[in-house]
Amino acid sequence: MTKPQRAGVIGAVHRKVFGLPPGGTPYTVERGLRVPTADGAHLLTDVYAPVGETHGTVLIRTPYGRGLPESLFHGRALADHGYQVVVQSVRGTGGSTGTFRPMAQEASDAQDTVAWLRTQPWFTGRLATLGGSYLGWTQWALLRDPPPELRASVVVVGPHDFARALRGTGSFALADFLGWSAMIQARGLPAMLAARCRVKAALREPTAEAAALGIGAPWFTDWLSHTDLDDPFWTDYDATAALATTRTPTLLIGGWHDVFVDQTLEQFHALEERGVDVAMTIGPWTHLDTTFKAARVTDSEALSWFDQHLAGAASARPAPVRSYLTGAGVWRTLQSWPPKTGEHTLALHASGQLSDEPAEDPGTVEFTYDPADPTPALGGRHMSAKAGRQDNRPLERRDDVVTFTSAPLEADLDVVGTPHVELRLTVESPAPPHLFVRLCDVDDRGRSWNVTEVFTTTSGSVSLPLGSCAHRFLAGHRVRLQISGGAYPRFARNPAPARYALACADSSLSLPVEPASTKEPA
Repeated sequence: MTKPQRAGVIGAVHRKVFGLPPGGTPYTVERGLRVPTADGAHLLTDVYAPVGETHGTVLIRTPYGRGLPESLFHGRALADHGYQVVVQSVRGTGGSTGTFRPMAQEASDAQDTVAWLRTQPWFTGRLATLGGSYLGWTQWALLRDPPPELRASVVVVGPHDFARALRGTGSFALADFLGWSAMIQARGLPAMLAARCRVKAALREPTAEAAALGIGAPWFTDWLSHTDLDDPFWTDYDATAALATTRTPTLLIGGWHDVFVDQTLEQFHALEERGVDVAMTIGPWTHLDTTFKAARVTDSEALSWFDQHLAGAASARPAPVRSYLTGAGVWRTLQSWPPKTGEHTLALHASGQLSDEPAEDPGTVEFTYDPADPTPALGGRHMSAKAGRQDNRPLERRDDVVTFTSAPLEADLDVVGTPHVELRLTVESPAPPHLFVRLCDVDDRGRSWNVTEVFTTTSGSVSLPLGSCAHRFLAGHRVRLQISGGAYPRFARNPAPARYALACADSSLSLPVEPASTKEPA
């Protein structure tokens, strides 16, 4: 029997820094419990157990270890507020036995863990799940067949379809998942630094297959070899069915610069349409921001969600949706997503202008792609430390990038929802060409800040939605559309050269614009 403890000074500092309410519940910590699986593996598990009555159990399943930050941010912090917290290392990580098969293993192991919980005398029968990124995926894997005890889930930047995250653009999301595969195998700082060097060297290789050889992750070569998303191989990577079946009250948290934000929005739409108790918060964050930078929002909202659905407290949310309006720097509350908008269409001109009026002779713009000098990625929606909002001027100076820019705006322009482009393209290439399209906000100093984007493979003209956004273009700023044939190494290098001709006639950018009279107050 471990001795009861309290959060103490560290816990008090954590509560103050991250805006959590007072706690004070004493709790015990039992480490390294061995949870059996049906095939004989054992999953090492730590249990934080409040002394006396508890509100319920929060299950967290992670490949990143059971220590910091998980032990403090969620293990101790939630136990301090009366919740049992079960933090488990997934198969093949953190001392758990078995072979690590990322994503594909989690549905069955989660069900085995819940079966083990049912045998524990301290389990109350009130269960919740919590976690971000891979930890969010482990929740969707369980939600494909949610146990009856499950009362609430909090999914932070968690995709429900990893196959689409890997290959849904028609290319392979190379840098994100090559880097992740190398880092997940590293143990300790020296190994992590060595992994980073291996990734940099691997990304200099001409093909993704050659890059994979320097990483030594068997699952990565499997991902490369299965190119068809209809291949049964991907079944265990896809929890889309959960969106059509689960009734579990779910809080979704995402970031406007997160690689999975469009899946987060898809989750909200699907659950809301079915009448599930669902809420969503989208902040100005990148994927990595949600570990620390966003924790003041995410952790307090998670605690409130559990208090409502496990402890019986009243809802603390003023509305189902909280959305950060980038460019304006304000939070907004909404009843749904997106709010009602009108459509504002801008025509492309060969002069490089974006205009409300089409030109009499819009002309043609040409650009190329060279695999020996692939168009680089800069900022945007991915998982590395260099993700997010970046000044795109270095990229836009390249000959293989074309831009179209509006005149300075006379008034603020709120773009809220999914921008859309119509591009009338002719492409010469011996292989399916790539296409990268980005919406930017050019400020009064000429800096070009990325707002949203899309990457796809194409054989010619396209009608293409960009990623959803909520952004205010301030008066005096300009709207810019950026177009190129690649974004390497974020997406795998196209091995074939390409020459693009963009006919500006019938090419346009459509923005979902929120009329001033319909805007809800910040």
